[in-house]
Amino acid sequence: MSLDFVFSTSYYRLFTTCLAIWLLLGIPELAISEIDPPPPNVDEHIAHLASFAKPSPQMAIPEGWFLMGTIRRDDLRHTFETHYDDTEFPQRRIWVDRYAIDKYEVSLGEYLAFLLNTKQTVSPELRGLIWHLISVHFIPDQALAPWPALYVTWDEASDFCLHQGKRLPSEAEWEKAARGESARIFPWGEMDPTADLAVFGQYHVHEIPLVATVDSFEDGQSIYKVFHLSGNIAEWVNDWLGSDYYPIMPEKNPPGPKMGRYKVVRGGSWKSLPVMLRSATRGGALPEMRSPNIGFRCAKPQP
Repeated sequence: MSLDFVFSTSYYRLFTTCLAIWLLLGIPELAISEIDPPPPNVDEHIAHLASFAKPSPQMAIPEGWFLMGTIRRDDLRHTFETHYDDTEFPQRRIWVDRYAIDKYEVSLGEYLAFLLNTKQTVSPELRGLIWHLISVHFIPDQALAPWPALYVTWDEASDFCLHQGKRLPSEAEWEKAARGESARIFPWGEMDPTADLAVFGQYHVHEIPLVATVDSFEDGQSIYKVFHLSGNIAEWVNDWLGSDYYPIMPEKNPPGPKMGRYKVVRGGSWKSLPVMLRSATRGGALPEMRSPNIGFRCAKPQP
């Protein structure tokens, strides 16, 4: 286990503990929407955060068949083996060509570096959050830079990936990276989620994200050594969300519906209940949505 992993995991536990004490003592905590516009010197911190940008390595996922979705089991409705809703069955054998996927979620430092290099503005929500975490919770820039990027719309996530010569993963690619070929319930296997495997269940009313750094929680990685496919930040994928798509999707490299209202979001987040961390559980969000719960990672076809 690396020193970076020990530091990042310890910092996450310290941050969540301090915030819990902060709220327990009744110290006022503002929602992000209530925070005053940050002062101009937040731009110095944003530039400093971007200086710690560290691209994620990519993990190769072999071509082949895997089991996507869940077998309908109405007799066991309260176990993780059953479907979350009607959108994830029938379970089918799906072929996915060889591809690579980011080992880590795109980090805040890397995303800010992209915005600065392409002369794009940082959203008010993200600027406000950064200033709040620095000025109220005293998180140093170096510790904040490896947080996952958040408050990112689907278009912004897609643009980032394309700028890197990559793209958002398809829903099938994301699920194979999380489940392997044997339809694992969670990326790490069949064991129920615990605080040592994933970041989840940290909901509180003020929406201050309680996330861990992208390279932490090694014990929760998938069989392909991809981190945080459950919890921490839910992730945009390329597909439109089709509630009745599974029965009709092609068996090879399904691209998702041609249109829709919501884009698929996978993996659950820091505030999710355990059932949302299942690798087959599907979610969706309006593509223009900015959320403290949603980030992304990129993928790339392989020859």
